[in-house]
Amino acid sequence: MGEFFSALFNNLKILRIRDFIDVAIVAYVIYKGIKLIKETRASQLIKGIFILVAFMYISGVLQFNTINFILENTLQIGLIAILIVFQPELRRALEKVGNTSISKIIKINDDAPESDIDDVFTAVSKLAKTKTGALILIERNTKLGDIMASGTIVDSHISEALLVNLFVPNTPLHDGAVVIGDNRIKAAACFLPLTENTSFSKELGTRHRAAIGVSEVADCIAIVVSEETGTISMALNGNIKRDYTPATLKREVAEILESDKPSEGKKKSKREKIFPWVVNKK
Repeated sequence: MGEFFSALFNNLKILRIRDFIDVAIVAYVIYKGIKLIKETRASQLIKGIFILVAFMYISGVLQFNTINFILENTLQIGLIAILIVFQPELRRALEKVGNTSISKIIKINDDAPESDIDDVFTAVSKLAKTKTGALILIERNTKLGDIMASGTIVDSHISEALLVNLFVPNTPLHDGAVVIGDNRIKAAACFLPLTENTSFSKELGTRHRAAIGVSEVADCIAIVVSEETGTISMALNGNIKRDYTPATLKREVAEILESDKPSEGKKKSKREKIFPWVVNKK
């Protein structure tokens, strides 16, 4: 009898170790998957899918048969549509996994130093004075990983000198957009989708239409400096406003970011960590 219980205990011990390793691997894979999704616009889609699944479950419990039938069929068709629509993102994610070294797989934390976003507005002011065309994107909630993949990764501190130099004409990275987020200048020379809205003035060039286009698909702030006139513009939520001064631009960007601020007593938002200068600053 003693041998039986001893063997049973040993088997349970081995099973527990295997279960722990199994759960740890699955948890790590889920963590990496979430991290990959957060870097693209697909994260917003995933949230929508979870909401639909929740409604489908609730409609089933409450026996709303028609709603439940519609949601079930929508999700079945939607999963196929997702594979088609997000095929480029899925391909890049698999390529990233294939090109990742063991050291990068093990590394989890990546603390970035803080940088002063004020350099952005100083750079915009200088670019406007010299009539140097520029397009700068500031990430908010929607990540721009798929847009950054179309350009060149920079991953640098936010620097006025670097921003100005990135847009110097006839240099390799001057043509395209610069993406700023997570305390860093993330990428340069990024290609953006042009807006298909024909209601805007024909005076708007490709750079302005690209700013409007990206603001239609993401909640980022797109700052534009006109190459012809030096006019400063800002695109947000599919609309564009022109004739900013550096001071009015900074004030309006601060107000936009301030609107993302959580109520008092809550944990600091990611926006506060990225742009600490906005907090309690009028």
